[in-house]
Amino acid sequence: MAEASTLVDRAIGRVHDRNVQPTCTSDGGFAENRTMLLALTALALLAIGLFMTLGARGSWAFVLSYRGTKLAAIVLVGHAIAVSTVLFQTISANRILTPSIMGFDWLYRLLQTALVFSAGAAFTVTIDSVLLFAVETAILVGFACLLYGTLLSSHARDIHRLLLIGFVLGVLFRSLAELMQRLIDPNDFVVLQDLMFASFNTVDVSLLGVAALVIGAATLATARLLPTLDVLALGRDTAISLGIAHRRTTLLVLALCALFVAVSTALVGPVTFFGLLVASLARSLVGSRRHAVMLLAASLCAVIALVGGQTILERGLGYNSALGMVVEFAGGIVFLALLLKKGTA
Repeated sequence: MAEASTLVDRAIGRVHDRNVQPTCTSDGGFAENRTMLLALTALALLAIGLFMTLGARGSWAFVLSYRGTKLAAIVLVGHAIAVSTVLFQTISANRILTPSIMGFDWLYRLLQTALVFSAGAAFTVTIDSVLLFAVETAILVGFACLLYGTLLSSHARDIHRLLLIGFVLGVLFRSLAELMQRLIDPNDFVVLQDLMFASFNTVDVSLLGVAALVIGAATLATARLLPTLDVLALGRDTAISLGIAHRRTTLLVLALCALFVAVSTALVGPVTFFGLLVASLARSLVGSRRHAVMLLAASLCAVIALVGGQTILERGLGYNSALGMVVEFAGGIVFLALLLKKGTA
């Protein structure tokens, strides 16, 4: 780890890019961003405290247990989406892309639609949640690994071909899902609508332990790759010249992205633009190219946005709106702003 970090320091010093910080040190970039990270941590803890205590009445044991379950789901999903987006943007070398471009969201919706279409809503709601969660996660990860392993080779342009084919497959999944939704029974469609959109209010408690183990293992694997990710961010040719096995590392990072997205999507449903929102916010706040800093900042921003947003919706608006819709709206605005900014740069 120390040798890899030293390589990163030397490489960053050599690469003359206006977006690269040449003053990064072997501490991972935490020193120059300590104040901002502490501020984000304080805001995240404040949001968590307000969510757990604001407006609480009756038995504290029940309140803390009920809200704690929802909080755990929000934190897990926020962390998974934030990390997967930062990793995906590193591999694709593009700051306006998210893993949803690969068709994950619509594949999830297609799976839900096909299940209700073929078996009916009455049977769908009786399926063991852990079994359904495992099957959906396995299909999503399997799709990603099949796509990545088939399309990625030693050529530099393969990542762009991968993105294009992923986008085309996403359109195909959406078309198939919409076709079945038009043929489905209206009563079953009402149940299907609840399954297709992200919701933090109906999380199955039995899934939290499994999701936490999977996301925790993927996070540890990501932590071991931090120095390598810093090198990958410098570009394919630079990474190869510094001894990085580019194709193998790219496949590994993409598999981790797929695992993060699959678990978070199977747990609460698809959230398309949220990762772009928090990754862009974290990048603008910390201004560091070090992944140790970026991943931590993005995860904290995700917790602040989701926990704070859920608190406002529940305590301020009385559940008059769904958090997923608000997040998608804000993320869509950020996406358009980034597109316009890039187009005019």
